[in-house]
Amino acid sequence: MATETDPVHVLFFPMMAQGHMLPTIDMAKLFAQRGIKTTIITTPLNAPLFTKTIEKSHNSTLQISLKVIKFPAKEAGLPEGIENIDSITNEDSNWKFFHAISLLQHPLDHLLQELRPQGLVADMFFPWATDIASKHGIPRISFHGTSFFAACAMDSLARHQPHKNVSSETDPFVLPGLPDRIELVKSQIPDSVRDGSQDDDFTKLQRSAKEAEKRSFGILVNSFYELEPAYADHYRNVLGKKAWHIGP
Repeated sequence: MATETDPVHVLFFPMMAQGHMLPTIDMAKLFAQRGIKTTIITTPLNAPLFTKTIEKSHNSTLQISLKVIKFPAKEAGLPEGIENIDSITNEDSNWKFFHAISLLQHPLDHLLQELRPQGLVADMFFPWATDIASKHGIPRISFHGTSFFAACAMDSLARHQPHKNVSSETDPFVLPGLPDRIELVKSQIPDSVRDGSQDDDFTKLQRSAKEAEKRSFGILVNSFYELEPAYADHYRNVLGKKAWHIGP
């Protein structure tokens, strides 16, 4: 627990993917520039991506550190050396990777017990992080590596299912309820949405992420207001999401 003289300590736990880890570096810097002690959690083979930033922080007043945990590749049936989703080349390995991620719950629990931070920013693909943070009495904020527009579009697809009203893969349909008229065709939407499956692993993960998000303190979005003001407002005011634009 921080005292009046100790800085607030926030942990950042990004998905092991370039598009999620790089924004996390920027977020950690933003927090550190405001006097917050920040610690990024990652795995051995992903650590070098963060090392340069950490070394620079040692030459400044920024408090940014790195905590490395073992990635359970072998336990999930992956070859040793696979610790980043960008290294995955087939569907079977993809789901083994997500299984490996689910095995990081215990290491995260242990770190929160050891470091006793005041907050946790965890990737949207770690839905279990909400309950672990709650167990330790701290807020969990979910990080979206995508934009407000993409989040609003996915909500419209899930809520209204307009793609079910067209029969052809090339027939356009409109996404209802958005600030602008947005037309898509079936080939532009995710397979799990297009096929209407509710039981595939990715749909289950998305559902868990949405449920955990509702119980989290809020959402950080990798965007800035001037880029998409109508969709930032729609996401917060119409969809009722507690969200902050924090980059890039």
